[in-house]
Amino acid sequence: MGSVLDRVESALEHALPRPDVAPAGLHDGMRYAVLGGGKRVRPLLTFAAGDIAGALPERLELAACAVECIHAYSLVHDDMPCMDDDVLRRGKPTVHVEFDEATALLVGDALQSLAFQMLVGAPVADDAATQVEMVRILAAASGSRGMAGGQAIDLANVGVMSISLPELEMMHIHKTGALIRAAVALGARCAGGLSPADLERLDSYAKCVGLAFQVVDDILDAEGTTASLGKTAGKDAAQNKPTYVTLMGADRAKEFAAQLRAEAHAAIAPFGTRGLRLGQLADFIVLRKF
Repeated sequence: MGSVLDRVESALEHALPRPDVAPAGLHDGMRYAVLGGGKRVRPLLTFAAGDIAGALPERLELAACAVECIHAYSLVHDDMPCMDDDVLRRGKPTVHVEFDEATALLVGDALQSLAFQMLVGAPVADDAATQVEMVRILAAASGSRGMAGGQAIDLANVGVMSISLPELEMMHIHKTGALIRAAVALGARCAGGLSPADLERLDSYAKCVGLAFQVVDDILDAEGTTASLGKTAGKDAAQNKPTYVTLMGADRAKEFAAQLRAEAHAAIAPFGTRGLRLGQLADFIVLRKF
């Protein structure tokens, strides 16, 4: 993990525009939003799925950075006053606080564009058709039927505590799960060695860890501290948001996360030792404390 994280950080440093290039303020904001923070779970998943496929690290690096730029853009926009209105992210002031709201909006827009630029700027798959499919996967995961749609549903349900558990699950399959599924899907397609059945197993794994990530996030928001999380703790309760903790209770939510972890491991069991890294990431996602 440490080796992958170092590689991804270096690649992001290189891909992001330098702050001394005009427009300097925008480029400074982009680098502030992306570099030097975060768990980088999505890039780690991209590399782990790519390991199963036997993909070249150079290809995985581009795909992983593209996914991370989409993730970073979503955080910048989610933190803005018109969304979740938060002032702390990854242990430092959010982009709209450190800079201003207009800059934060443009930072998110520019990071989204950069993600697709990275995904098409060099070969990341064995053939052009697969590379186009990878672009489609990332675009769908980011749009109205993915991350953006999930956020819209989330905002519409602030203060609506009558939401059902299936409705909550559907919201987070889009808001959090879609990009995690894309991270795994892109890594798996950076080489052509996997069968349709293999890709389906990886997608089943990604569905489980994507949902587990959100369940654990809800638990940590209720039980963690601002210092340990690097973001404002208790925000969901303060905004009267429905979560897995409010709908299931903390104990049942933890049991559900453990169940999803077991299902994730079962999905990749046919890969044997090739699935070691994905299994370890499932453990990290569910057992993490931040």
